[in-house]
Amino acid sequence: MVRRLSQRLIHCAILLLVSTLLSYLVSSTALSPRAYFQDRQPRPPAASVDRELATLGLDDRTPVVDRFAHWSWRALHGDLGRTIDGESVNAEFGRRVGVSARLLLVGTLVGTGLGVLAGVWAAVRRGRLPDRALTVFCFLVLSVPTFVLALLFKDGALQLNQAVGHTVIRYTGERTPGHTGGPLSQLQDRASHLVLPAATVALGSVASYSRYQRGATLDVLGSDHLRTAQAKGLTPGRALLRHGLRTSLIPMTTFFSFGFLTLFTGSVFAEQIFGWPGMGSWFMDAAQKGDVNSVVAVNLFAAVTVLLAGLVADVLLVVLDPRVRRG
Repeated sequence: MVRRLSQRLIHCAILLLVSTLLSYLVSSTALSPRAYFQDRQPRPPAASVDRELATLGLDDRTPVVDRFAHWSWRALHGDLGRTIDGESVNAEFGRRVGVSARLLLVGTLVGTGLGVLAGVWAAVRRGRLPDRALTVFCFLVLSVPTFVLALLFKDGALQLNQAVGHTVIRYTGERTPGHTGGPLSQLQDRASHLVLPAATVALGSVASYSRYQRGATLDVLGSDHLRTAQAKGLTPGRALLRHGLRTSLIPMTTFFSFGFLTLFTGSVFAEQIFGWPGMGSWFMDAAQKGDVNSVVAVNLFAAVTVLLAGLVADVLLVVLDPRVRRG
């Protein structure tokens, strides 16, 4: 197991390097920091723009490979550069990473947990009304884009608050500005703001994971070892929990590693619509300004989280499947 994880870590490091290189090359090619300065009123002199771009390491007259070498050398020493407004990328990254990490963690746990449970529940009740109702619900959710779900949740919260006459569901920001109180009060305030964004992120995962888990569970229900366990006196439910659930979860580990990127994309829309100052809203703002260093920093965060999800999936696969440990 240690050898497998070591090899996986080496692969992750190589993939992270390639991802960062491609991200920097594409961002430097597609974005135009010079246009951001030239569009100001009054228009600054060309020499002033050149000096500003050179200070930020974004001078488009320098070959992009040289710019990447300079940026990567500083990044290896913990400096991600400056934003297009002259602020520290490290400082902005530190302010926003916790917001996005909290949303992604809650969305991942809720989406994965409810998706697996719903898939097993639907498989056990195959062909019955609950199974068909869940199928219709999942396909409806999967057919609606994430940003539309977010807008529906936000509009529903607004209508509910207006009908009741006071704020029941909070739908803007990740905390209440000026809120005072002890740690428990602060925690409750942040949790109330987390409900709708987390539901937006998790709902798509629940729909997709439940469909996949249902199919994997149906394969296990028809297996010989599960029928043997039932023939020895175990009820279908006990046989599934003791001998079938672990087997049906094995394919889900691979599906989780590939599905995490979709979860991250959904969080970008959720942050933008619900006004969360996280990595997603930072990315949208940076792309509009042509802020190459900030865009690369967000892409670096996305690459790290996706690779970590793949590493967690590998660990779960080793834990669930003894054949992998022996191999």
